[in-house]
Amino acid sequence: MAQELVLLPGLICDARLWRDAIAPLGESVRPMVADLTQDDSIAAMAARTLAAAPARFALAGLSMGGYVALEIMRQAPQRVTHLALLDTTAQPDDAARLAKRRAGIESIKLGRFIGVSQALLESLVAPQRLGTPLAAEVQAMSERVGQEAYIRQQTAIMGRIDSRPGLSKIAVPTLVGVGDLDILTPPALSQEIAAGIAGAELMTFAGSGHLSTMEAPEAVAKALRVWLAR
Repeated sequence: MAQELVLLPGLICDARLWRDAIAPLGESVRPMVADLTQDDSIAAMAARTLAAAPARFALAGLSMGGYVALEIMRQAPQRVTHLALLDTTAQPDDAARLAKRRAGIESIKLGRFIGVSQALLESLVAPQRLGTPLAAEVQAMSERVGQEAYIRQQTAIMGRIDSRPGLSKIAVPTLVGVGDLDILTPPALSQEIAAGIAGAELMTFAGSGHLSTMEAPEAVAKALRVWLAR
């Protein structure tokens, strides 16, 4: 029987983020990509996802999607069978990151929205993928999500709580994965999450930046297959 699998995209990402990592799983899963574009709080994103999700499901989130996944574990842990947290952190933003996000929102309001800027793209993918078709797909994905959703998502991210105190309460099979070249949420942050969840498996994806499901889809798919079998 196919496993229900709810997928949570990252900031300014859509279903394309998950496509290549989920395709190899074939008919073993029944995937649902949540809509995280409508709300300006992590709690509301989680509630909207739960309203649309099956009664019981495996849950995977990348970056901002990881923040939402941890909120779902607070709101309805009994509905989650497995948890995967990719390229994310349990920590809230520090003052410097908050200031940077606020400045980014204000600059967008004053100018023309172009999706992912070159500077942001350099933070999202490994250096060797800049200027490649994959980088162009990341740019196109951000343009599809659009300015208004981006501002809502950044607002939600800035208001998220510290998830570290709740990690020890997570009691489902958990995969924590991160690209070894991720500079937005470096491997140390995934190590912290894995250390806080009993029995969590930590995987590092070689040669990948922040968007591991697009940059290292075969490795991520292999990790997800093992995770779902636990």
